[in-house]
Amino acid sequence: MAVEDPASGDRPADLKHDAIGFVDALVIGLNSTSPAYSIAAVIGPIVALAGIYAPGVMVASFVPMLLIASAFYYLNKVDQDCGTTFSWVTRAMGPWAGWLGGWAITMTGVLVVGSLADVAVSFGLLAVGLDGWVENAFVRQLLTVLLILVMTAVCVIGTELSAKVQNVLILAQVVFLLVFVCVALAKVYAGTSAYDSVEPALDWLNPFGAGGAALTGGLLLGVFIYWGWESAVNLTEEVEDSATAPGKAGLWSTVILLVTYVSVGFAVVAYAGPAFLAENADEEEFIFAQLAGDVLGGWDWVLLLAVSTSAIASTQTTIIPASRTALSMARRRALPAHYGHISTRFRTPDVSTWWVAGIAIVWYLTVNQISENALLDSLTALSLLIAFYYALTGVACAVYYRRHLFESLHNFLLIGLGPLVGAGLLTWLLVRSVSDMADPENSYSGDSWLGLGPPLVIGLGIAVAGVIVMIVWRLRAPAFWDERPGVADPDVVRGIRGGGDDHGGKG
Repeated sequence: MAVEDPASGDRPADLKHDAIGFVDALVIGLNSTSPAYSIAAVIGPIVALAGIYAPGVMVASFVPMLLIASAFYYLNKVDQDCGTTFSWVTRAMGPWAGWLGGWAITMTGVLVVGSLADVAVSFGLLAVGLDGWVENAFVRQLLTVLLILVMTAVCVIGTELSAKVQNVLILAQVVFLLVFVCVALAKVYAGTSAYDSVEPALDWLNPFGAGGAALTGGLLLGVFIYWGWESAVNLTEEVEDSATAPGKAGLWSTVILLVTYVSVGFAVVAYAGPAFLAENADEEEFIFAQLAGDVLGGWDWVLLLAVSTSAIASTQTTIIPASRTALSMARRRALPAHYGHISTRFRTPDVSTWWVAGIAIVWYLTVNQISENALLDSLTALSLLIAFYYALTGVACAVYYRRHLFESLHNFLLIGLGPLVGAGLLTWLLVRSVSDMADPENSYSGDSWLGLGPPLVIGLGIAVAGVIVMIVWRLRAPAFWDERPGVADPDVVRGIRGGGDDHGGKG
């Protein structure tokens, strides 16, 4: 969809079609989850909850992600819009729900980009032996801001450049993680681990082995480690075969992540043993740094660099969903028109991309002035936003296809029941998250904000701010709110059953 580019008179500017292929989209989807960083961040807490059954909890966490990925696939078939959830929910459930879904996606980028860049800088400095710089808050934060600016520039310069950078970074992550897994397991079976190691067993894959409470807590963490794969779908207008390739990239991303996480989970639990990991769960990702030194010796920089490259990659790719969603909202007149500006030179959404980066930098620096724990609390609030817009997408899929769900078993299971089950699981996790976050003792800082935990206050604050902005914009520019929900066109459904690439729908 074209928009007017004020910088070039009235010439329409558009995103660059067919800029990247399926593999590039897949890589961007993988890197958006920041697999090395994600597994480093949660392996300690998950083992503290589930013990040797941590790999099983990771498998269970995969289920709702796969079901929601199915919803993304089938909704992308009917609407190749870079706004994804915003556009689809608007089609299926109306502008109010669609706007809130778009707001949630945009705010996740704001909350997490600074933290990812901070981790990238910290682990990069550790990898080259500059430990003192990590402890210097001014130096670390300065380098973090510079990294955000560089990665934002890469996003603006072009999707092709972004894809090339991501291909290098994902290759580095995979190689580094495989090296760690192989060496760790070799030492376990050789009996040379520095800890009370245990040999892996298949029953570790049982997600119910540690009990229901452990599974619930693990699933909450699992939402975070799998989040981000949908960046491939946010590039739908720039991917070859846009009706099917982005959705397939999202689906395959979740499967590859499952294999990666379970492999590393087995290696970490087997090498260090559940007792050590449980006792040191509060150290978060720095457990990985310690294990890197024990497993790889003088080559520990390999794993440290893996986490750093992982966070660098995700810093860039996390900007994509937020900026593309803002672009989509602007061209539908759900946000001011200037957020829909597309560079005529690079054919990327330059204004919305820089705005996302700028707000993320301000958030990062402001929250850091409160405390480092406050930054971690803001990350915890992410799970609320993620669960909300993922669940909303699952419901939208079933609602939009509602007249066709009973036409075949395929439609009922993959387009209706699956996405609804995924949405139900995520809604349950959302409710549990709110309950847990209400207790200040469950936050990183342990502080009480308005009698509640800081993560819940941050999450509710973002939600309230979104509602206020939505109402104000509704009063100023009501055109978007004239849109009415619709249903999937029968021709589209026939195209899906026949494997065709027909797309479209009626609003």
